[in-house]
Amino acid sequence: MADNKVSIKQFMKDELQESLMVIKGSFITVAKEFNFTEENCPSNPAFTNLEKLHIMRDNGISMFGLFEDDRQIGFVALEKANDNIFYIERLSVLPGFRHKGYGKTILDFVFKYLKAQGAKKVSIGIVNENLLLKNWYILYGFKETGLTKYEHLPFTVCFMEKIVDE
Repeated sequence: MADNKVSIKQFMKDELQESLMVIKGSFITVAKEFNFTEENCPSNPAFTNLEKLHIMRDNGISMFGLFEDDRQIGFVALEKANDNIFYIERLSVLPGFRHKGYGKTILDFVFKYLKAQGAKKVSIGIVNENLLLKNWYILYGFKETGLTKYEHLPFTVCFMEKIVDE
């Protein structure tokens, strides 16, 4: 990781425009790699919009940005499923900043934050065919818990989870 100052901050109202650009800019690389389009995969974060982010926030999903100096380069959203389980959503790092430890920085923050919230388990759903990403989560300690092929998606969803205290 570079010597630049890295910070993570939680977003409040009307602070999501830059996050939208980070999410779309991050997920479009995967969309292109796997030939996802707005027509065959409209729910992919590469095709999201500001209204959808506002709806997520209004539904109680916590959102955080990763900043290098004053530039936002990453994003993560955390949804409380119940008292024990949280979902990671839209975890993203801009392409030019990947493979430098920023994703791990975000996950380290997520687990510290969720431990303080009393969470016991963290769950995520990813594109199963994205082996680079899947292996990255496995290296972090996530375990595969199931595979599901949804009729409306052009890929298999891999569900993974990790115990907070592991």
